[in-house]
Amino acid sequence: MSRLKEHTIIFLLGGVIYSAVEVIFRGYTHWSMTLTAGISLLIMYRHFDAHPEEGILTRCLFGMVTITTLEFIAGCIFNIALNYDVWDYSDMYLNFMGQICPTFCAAWFLISLPAAIICEYVRSRFSGGEFISA
Repeated sequence: MSRLKEHTIIFLLGGVIYSAVEVIFRGYTHWSMTLTAGISLLIMYRHFDAHPEEGILTRCLFGMVTITTLEFIAGCIFNIALNYDVWDYSDMYLNFMGQICPTFCAAWFLISLPAAIICEYVRSRFSGGEFISA
């Protein structure tokens, strides 16, 4: 039960925090992004838990790849297949199918730093261990 609670908290933190950031910077969000962000943080959390020896740059790279991959999958589903038009990077430099681009890859790298710290904090709370920021 504790592991389910831990994972639920991480999922909700990812979804709620990302959605709040998107509303602040973009003015709105979409439920699909809340879901994608929650899944992204949960995958990152599980990976960081399994690989505590990784440094912060490796964690940020892992986060960037995870978020970019899930953004592409979500984009193919929600933007292309379902025509929700949640975002469109078609005008961005080196975009791929209008769903991902280097500019947002860089943003996901930067966002992965506070995400890694959040993951470490939650892990320390559930394990009873010491909190050492990523």
